[in-house]
Amino acid sequence: MFGKKKPEVLVVGAGPVGLMAALELTKKGIVVQIIDKEWQRAGHSYALALHAKTLKIFEHLGLLDRILEHSHKVRSIGIYDEKEQKAKINIADLEEDYSFVTVIRQNILEKVLEDALLELGVKVMWHHRLAHMTASETHADVIIDKLETDTLGYIISRTEQVVTKSIRGEIPFVIGADGHYSFVRRSLDINFDTVGETQHFAVFEFKTDVDLQNEMSIAFANGSANALWPLPNGFCRWSFQLMDTEASQESRIKERYEVQIGTGKYPKLTEEFLRDMLDSRAPWFKGKIEEIRWRHMVRFERRLADSYGKYTCWLAGDATHMTSPVGIQGMNGGFLEVQDLTKAAAQILKGKESGTLLVEYNKNWLEQWRILLGIDGRVKAKTAADPWIAEQGNNLLSSIPALTEDLSSLMQQIGLKI
Repeated sequence: MFGKKKPEVLVVGAGPVGLMAALELTKKGIVVQIIDKEWQRAGHSYALALHAKTLKIFEHLGLLDRILEHSHKVRSIGIYDEKEQKAKINIADLEEDYSFVTVIRQNILEKVLEDALLELGVKVMWHHRLAHMTASETHADVIIDKLETDTLGYIISRTEQVVTKSIRGEIPFVIGADGHYSFVRRSLDINFDTVGETQHFAVFEFKTDVDLQNEMSIAFANGSANALWPLPNGFCRWSFQLMDTEASQESRIKERYEVQIGTGKYPKLTEEFLRDMLDSRAPWFKGKIEEIRWRHMVRFERRLADSYGKYTCWLAGDATHMTSPVGIQGMNGGFLEVQDLTKAAAQILKGKESGTLLVEYNKNWLEQWRILLGIDGRVKAKTAADPWIAEQGNNLLSSIPALTEDLSSLMQQIGLKI
């Protein structure tokens, strides 16, 4: 499985964060193997936007043109209550090379990253599962299972994953980008503590006749947080926080098919339900519902790992944090984390660094997420801030599509301080 060259880094998880980690390391001259237990890329998933700061990373990777070719630019954020717009944030005012957020479907984003890896000779090993990992100060002992799908049953058929081969190896460095159920994190005995209330969302993508231009909208209504994103080709995505319905744990599993027919396993998510949500939470939205192409009910917990890793095994992305989906902060935070983590890993593997960068990585990102998740401190309002905006301060912290200094800058536009 490992080919002629033994990998210096094993990346576990071939979602956007794992793919970027593998790409960054390959460009730094590190031999990488990336695996994922699934059989192909996600067909549909919640994350859909790249923050302004993230776009700079894609430029550095030489992939920005490919991203922009398939995306829709968002230059402002409208903040609403049940009746009207209360404030507007201009992303275009950011002091960034690319002062906009770009909306792109995750399956397209993953294809761009996977294709870039293939061009460098790195192939994702789909249907390969990390089955065992023991970390030490010098390496990790791993067992990787090769999986195949087998059809079982006579009267009622079902499919199961069966192990056809197990490979043992010693890996100098492991990056766990394997999501909220992270096997790498659990193998390291790292706690993944709940730090806030679980949120449940109903998500609809549909075609509409309203011109959303270059604005995404955040609507706070009756204690709920709701988001509207413009999509390419006249489509939009509405996400409604559910106050009286819970999505299952399995709802976090990414769908591997791009096409969804009917309401499927979400019978509640009818067009009538969508209309009721719009009427009660966003009556200011005047667009028609012309074609619903995707609907989903999804659960988002609020969790934070107590460490980003140990020895030669480290984590990034959803393996370390879970937050509100409104601002797409989880995936974008993972991309920023990967910049620090791959730099540290490459320096260590080349003998130029002893581990100080990993200590800083752990400290800096834990501090950042403790603020973003509202564990340390609360959002403060300036004297001139609108009272309603001030009341929504902590909700806006996790809803605005930005991180670090960009998030602080955007919140200052409406009189809020982190």
